[in-house]
Amino acid sequence: MYYIEYESPIGLLTLVNQDNYLIRTEFGSFQDKHKKITEWLSKNKLPIELKKDNEPFHDIIEELDDYFQQKRKTFTIPYKFYGTPFQQKVWEALASQVPYGTTCSYQDIAQIVGSPKAVRAVGGANNQNPISIIVPCHRVIGKNGKLVGYGGGLDKKEFLLELEREK
Repeated sequence: MYYIEYESPIGLLTLVNQDNYLIRTEFGSFQDKHKKITEWLSKNKLPIELKKDNEPFHDIIEELDDYFQQKRKTFTIPYKFYGTPFQQKVWEALASQVPYGTTCSYQDIAQIVGSPKAVRAVGGANNQNPISIIVPCHRVIGKNGKLVGYGGGLDKKEFLLELEREK
């Protein structure tokens, strides 16, 4: 298990890699997020020993740089989800059904995953998305078009949506 801190236009991100799969992104420094990350790793029965190493992150850093420079609209790096089957279904829908520069509602995602009445559960899964930015939970807004919750803060969500609108 490896981690790296990545300086992005929306602040420091901590990225976690397992066997060359991105498994977690956190807004903030490793020092600030260490406890949260190790609790999450433990909950998912993953090793909690983390080693700082840039090498496993070469491709993801390149793709994130391109994304923030508006040169990339999709990510191709391998990632792996840890969560309930329903959460994984929601995260897959976010990754594959909500294109760059678009937004959708929690209800839209509930429809996509075949659970039209599970709007709150979709909101909960969106809130637990372990791979922010790459899995674009920032593209989910309220049914009324308003920005609603984002793990990194609404200012970051607004920045990401604006970044994607500019081209």
